[in-house]
Amino acid sequence: MPDGGSIERAPAGALLTLPNVISFARLCAVPLACWLAIGGRFATVFVLFVGAGASDAVDGWLARRNGGGNGVGAVLDAVADKALLITMYVTLAAASEIPDWLAILVVFRDLVIVGGVVVMALLGLPVAIRPLFVSKVNTVLQIVLVGLTLFVAGFGMPAPAAQPALLVLTWAVAASTLASGAAYVWKAVWVR
Repeated sequence: MPDGGSIERAPAGALLTLPNVISFARLCAVPLACWLAIGGRFATVFVLFVGAGASDAVDGWLARRNGGGNGVGAVLDAVADKALLITMYVTLAAASEIPDWLAILVVFRDLVIVGGVVVMALLGLPVAIRPLFVSKVNTVLQIVLVGLTLFVAGFGMPAPAAQPALLVLTWAVAASTLASGAAYVWKAVWVR
């Protein structure tokens, strides 16, 4: 607030970049994906999910090509990705396509991390948000499980053929979610 309490605003051009528009469109696709999944249209949701992944790659590439993007874009990209993933876990659990306990675990881990960041910021402690390697592995496993689940449910892949892969992925997501959450808590509490 440089002049007696006014808040500086970013120039409109800094907000309306192509990568930001793509990220915002991905965020706006989340309710559509949820609605389609609730209606059992898993094949369409699979296509939308793959499209969201492709748009994530494109907006990231565009941001890097144009000098790294901006803070708004980084936050918008992360929110869009997390909103889609969390929504898919909750919706797929509600549709009995993935175990309820796994969706609860995935959501709870993210709530613990976000809650920890908020508490640290309120306490005036430095907050450096850098994804850990285990967190990146967890995210990849979560994405693969959602994608495979949508594919199997949407395109009628025979359950016996897909069941072993889905079971292994379910437990891999659970283990990596626990490990990732524990690593963030460890880093926040003991490694300062």
